[in-house]
Amino acid sequence: MPDATPTTFGQLEPSRWPGERLGLPDEGPNSVGRVGRRIVALLIDWGVAILIALLFAPYSSLLHSWLTLGIFVLMQVVFIPTIGGSVGHRLMGLRIIPIAGGWVGLWRPVVRTLLLAIVVPALVWDSDQRGFHDKVAGTVLVRA
Repeated sequence: MPDATPTTFGQLEPSRWPGERLGLPDEGPNSVGRVGRRIVALLIDWGVAILIALLFAPYSSLLHSWLTLGIFVLMQVVFIPTIGGSVGHRLMGLRIIPIAGGWVGLWRPVVRTLLLAIVVPALVWDSDQRGFHDKVAGTVLVRA
């Protein structure tokens, strides 16, 4: 009789709800932040970065594009450890927490944001709706 215990990640059953395998509730506070809120939070953060970059360079310039990305990254790295998430996250009722508990620290926001900035890791999700950038950083985006 074969052993029913999974030995690899691919053998795990999908979660019944995002965050189930992480011990998070299906809904309400501390449940995984859903896609709609995440997208709106991202748009808020990107919009703020665009507006700030406009103070330093014209919209259609290459400098403006790089400034926007740099400001976006800086906002993530500064605000995640200080207020628990970016401005967009907080406005949408979300916060970033480490899976292990405690304070998110300084390295997690840096790793998470650098992976987020190259976009592709954020597009790869598991059944807990955690992007690759969150998995590598050991974080999860939850409802506040």
